[in-house]
Amino acid sequence: MIVTPSAQVAGHRVVRSLGLVYGNTIRARHVGKDILAGLKNLVGGEIQEYTKLMAEAREQAIDRMVAAAASRGANAIVNVGFSTSYVMQNASEILVSGDAVVLEAEGT
Repeated sequence: MIVTPSAQVAGHRVVRSLGLVYGNTIRARHVGKDILAGLKNLVGGEIQEYTKLMAEAREQAIDRMVAAAASRGANAIVNVGFSTSYVMQNASEILVSGDAVVLEAEGT
């Protein structure tokens, strides 16, 4: 499945639009990781535990979006974008959405 933030895919044309698809996940922080993050906050730098948590959340959201597009018969998702929001004090949502389409190689 082609997944791209652009509206077009080089060498292909959209032959059918199947509508908006999305995937989301809500992740809560872990108390033990919060302690490590607090210590890291004192000295500065990247909080790798949270970076990993958010990367895993993005991948899960993408997987869910791709599954939704595939169930509609799409072979690509264009105009993909991400959104993040707080759901509650220690939990965040990652939402990814795009347009499910059927692409065909140009010249066929």
